[in-house]
Amino acid sequence: MSFIKKHFFTLVLAGLLLVLLLVPGAKAFLLQTYMRTGLLNAPAKKEIIVPAGNFSGLSFVNDQSVYIHTANLRGKTIFINFWASWCAPCVAEMGSINALYNRLSADPRFVFILADADNDFSKSISFMQRNGYHLPVYQPSSGIPGNLFSGSLPTTIIIDGNGNVVYKHEGIANYNTAAMIGLLRSL
Repeated sequence: MSFIKKHFFTLVLAGLLLVLLLVPGAKAFLLQTYMRTGLLNAPAKKEIIVPAGNFSGLSFVNDQSVYIHTANLRGKTIFINFWASWCAPCVAEMGSINALYNRLSADPRFVFILADADNDFSKSISFMQRNGYHLPVYQPSSGIPGNLFSGSLPTTIIIDGNGNVVYKHEGIANYNTAAMIGLLRSL
């Protein structure tokens, strides 16, 4: 009993660390809380580290076998987020992407593609339904160049109406910000 009293805070801290390591939802909750501080807001600037070039040849398919080709989306701004339902940072940022989608989805100038990196529609659509998100889920149906998506989750890219990548961010971010909306509307 004296051991527990003496090491109470150490035991509690160890228990919290175990929960964060073993329970994906707990890690996502912690990351969402951290995002709300504003420290993880997506940098809304056009400077990116992607070689210049046209990326209008990407293709995606949804669970109804409907294909979407970026080449057919000339004149539209395309927001693509590569994610997975098991990825805690992906889960943490999904609420901000859903809020951004809700704000811009009625505007025909914008197309949102949530690219399930696991290629498992049953898991990704179940995740969206369970969380009350209405985001369009797709899977890549063409090769994605490694300079766009290297496998790091989450990865978000924005392609302008001319097929040029104008934004790339690897890692968690809050996308539902005035700066990001300003960037998207400026394209």
